[in-house]
Amino acid sequence: MKPAERQQRILSFLRAMQKEFHVDQLASMLGVSHLTIRRDLEILAGQRAVIRTHGGCIAASHAALETEYQKKVALNFELKQAIGRRAASLVEPNTTILMNDGSTTFHLATFLGDRGPLTVYTNSLSMITELNRHGNIRLYILAGEYNSELASLQGSLTEHVLQSLRFDLVFLGADSISEQGRCLVSTPDEARLTQAMLQSGRRRILLADHTKVNAHGHIAYGALQDFDVWVTTSGTAEPLLSEFRRQTTVEEAEYESIQ
Repeated sequence: MKPAERQQRILSFLRAMQKEFHVDQLASMLGVSHLTIRRDLEILAGQRAVIRTHGGCIAASHAALETEYQKKVALNFELKQAIGRRAASLVEPNTTILMNDGSTTFHLATFLGDRGPLTVYTNSLSMITELNRHGNIRLYILAGEYNSELASLQGSLTEHVLQSLRFDLVFLGADSISEQGRCLVSTPDEARLTQAMLQSGRRRILLADHTKVNAHGHIAYGALQDFDVWVTTSGTAEPLLSEFRRQTTVEEAEYESIQ
């Protein structure tokens, strides 16, 4: 791995997980020496991208607070990052995109810089700093009621705004994919907003790793057959995967464990 690529990966860890990392943790995750990591951190600190701490660092653009949303972003990090990278490859320049506030769509935001120019709409406040890093992205934030747990805007106002908008691509996540192919989330309000987003896209792409199959979910906002593509990771057992493939196009992103 080249130094620039390794430093970018360090930044991805910090931005997504929103906590302090120690040198030994980064060295283990990236398979390099402590000295190499210290050199990387010195370079990143010189660029004002990180803040050095005793034995480690935090991202300079965020306070290192572990919110409920950031816990979700950090869960199965390597799976979600692989999905974000693969999903970004589906984006063409001069596209208008809608991304919801899911933890996997956050990882998509980190890879969009090379796909521009783009116009991106989202209800996620957590993605503002990430998307704002890319000078070729025109960013719009959907209005609505503030949800402090998810750092996002939602509710009837957001749904009303969506009625007047149409997007080339809509990227959505899900808390669970049932064996029948239903896409579920946690609350009725979230289901209603996500359904409105689903209906606003010309091409609709689901981002959910294989651990979401039969995971906990409360209410359905749609089904696999409502999506043009489902970007996921390998791990779903046959013949269930074959059944899912009859409902939509399934693309499996390759990932590399950081454990």
